[in-house]
Amino acid sequence: MKLALISILAGSAAAFAPAPAARTSVAQNAALDDLKSIAEKSNPVLKFYDPLELSSTTIWGNSNDDTIAFLRHSEIKHGRVAMAAFVGYIVQSNGIHWPFPIDFAGNPYPYAAGSPPEQWDALSDAAKWQIILFVGFLEWFSEAAGTHYMRGGVPGAYPKFSDHQVIPHPVPFNLFDPFGFSSGKSAEAKEKGLIKELNNGRLAMIGILGFISEQRVEGSVPLLKGLVSHYDGETMAPFG
Repeated sequence: MKLALISILAGSAAAFAPAPAARTSVAQNAALDDLKSIAEKSNPVLKFYDPLELSSTTIWGNSNDDTIAFLRHSEIKHGRVAMAAFVGYIVQSNGIHWPFPIDFAGNPYPYAAGSPPEQWDALSDAAKWQIILFVGFLEWFSEAAGTHYMRGGVPGAYPKFSDHQVIPHPVPFNLFDPFGFSSGKSAEAKEKGLIKELNNGRLAMIGILGFISEQRVEGSVPLLKGLVSHYDGETMAPFG
């Protein structure tokens, strides 16, 4: 979550390919201009806010442009995960689950175990490992396939399964836009969609952290007091 907070403070930016030394200042100015433009569109009141000056720093020996691309990609990724987590938390809290058994032994989904963290604790280690390894594969594929976001790629763009041969069997749908709804959208519509995604992701990060915080420390989120149950477990220990 530290990375998520850093990414939020960094604002928004597009990735730029490394430029020759003579053009470094021009490229950086262009990157910062784009950073400020997206930041202002996503929050017209706060606009560009970078108190830690992350937009002018570098990490791991990379250029400033590569660093901005890393922070931008990180924010988008954290936002997407948080949106899924927020919706999933609400769904699980209301006892909504698949009607079929969770395993071949006929065991039902652990919806009766309590809150979402308690439902996770009730899963078998085998089920937990399946989820963790699947997420790990998605992370590996996003880093290994396509043009990397720190090397000229687009922050937040997930590579298509259909464009690469690293998967030994056909995959009928891509992770991003599996039904191709956005393929015919104009550049302007896609830009507006990105701004909405950024804002929704930022709000979802606050939302899911609010749920977990109130469960662990009652009263820490007054608006959620009495709406979520107390949790005595350890949210950061998947096998605890």
